[in-house]
Amino acid sequence: MLNRSLASFWRSQRRWFYGLLAGVTALSLIVGTPQPTQAISWWELLMRGAQIFQLSNLSDQQEVQLGQQINQQVGVQLNRKGTPISNHREATAYINSIGQRLAAASDRTDIPYTFQVVEDPGINAFATMGGFVYINAGLMYEAENEAELASVMAHEIGHIVGRHAVGQMRQQALASGALAVAGLDQSTAVQIGVDLALNLPHSRGDEFDADRIGLAMLRRAGYAPSAMVSFMQKLQRGGSPPAFLSTHPNVSDRVQTLRQMLQENPPTASEVNGLDAVSYRNLLRRFAQ
Repeated sequence: MLNRSLASFWRSQRRWFYGLLAGVTALSLIVGTPQPTQAISWWELLMRGAQIFQLSNLSDQQEVQLGQQINQQVGVQLNRKGTPISNHREATAYINSIGQRLAAASDRTDIPYTFQVVEDPGINAFATMGGFVYINAGLMYEAENEAELASVMAHEIGHIVGRHAVGQMRQQALASGALAVAGLDQSTAVQIGVDLALNLPHSRGDEFDADRIGLAMLRRAGYAPSAMVSFMQKLQRGGSPPAFLSTHPNVSDRVQTLRQMLQENPPTASEVNGLDAVSYRNLLRRFAQ
């Protein structure tokens, strides 16, 4: 009885075994074929279990997945600098409420967004792919009202909507020789993404594009669009540009472009929210307690 059972089991598994054998043979032929244009062999990828991202055709799901890994490493880097992501629940909830309101008014509502406060007194904000936006505590206190704060957040969401980080990553990978025919491996993509978020500026074209996208988003969310102009002017008058603007295009050019857009399409009666400076300051004082 036992012998018959074993024989029956072997017959049922024979097709699976032969299929596996054929697959291994085919793979050995691929590995044995020279691949001079690929930085990473298919065999190495199989052994490492590495995911390859084709940046020219990155899906939303892949972008979010990559953004999550970049976000984890950004958190590690910020901790090392002594400016960690804040665990202040009320402040984080407030930033998230503004961000989700803006994201819902964006042209890219099919990805999740995460908004975080960085415990840094410097005036700065940045974003990475996959819906991750970071706002320094110093920028929150520099803003005169919620609309000014929202204008910066709208600009950063504009970078995500425009997929600017994906384009930058491709350029960096090409420049460094890390981009193979198959695409970019996961660990290299994360390293480039962290560097882009923390150290490398956007191009002049990307910044103007994020201003345009952000202004439209700000208006659809009901915030006063004049706040984007007033906040830029305020920072410009402060002397040396803060980190948020020091690597961006000339602030005067950006202000002039925004003013022209508002002249061509003046604000409506519904686009006046977020200008209450007293309520905003009271809220910040509560956060500091």
